[in-house]
Amino acid sequence: MSRTSQPTRLPADVYDSALAAIRNTSRTVPQQIAHWARIGRELELSPGVNHREIARVLAGAGSYDELSEQEQAVVREEWVERIGARRGELDYAARFVAAGESYSELDENGDLVIRPAD
Repeated sequence: MSRTSQPTRLPADVYDSALAAIRNTSRTVPQQIAHWARIGRELELSPGVNHREIARVLAGAGSYDELSEQEQAVVREEWVERIGARRGELDYAARFVAAGESYSELDENGDLVIRPAD
């Protein structure tokens, strides 16, 4: 039998830090803590990885090209998670309907469909 989660006690400062961090991400507190755990695991397995440089690149203050291959892999994984989270938040159809605006989109066959304002 596979477990998806298991109750774990965390220090209050870890929880509070995760709570503060989710304000800048699209994660829940458990997702943020799991994310940090994955990063920590990868960092421990890869002693040549510089987390500060990874954080600089993710913040837009460092160069991706100057990272090692392992560091680039960590950055790419974070980008995949961020893009997926952002895409999950987008619902342009609902925004257009709520604003009373028409919009166009492609259907599953690639044909243009114009949705008129209601």
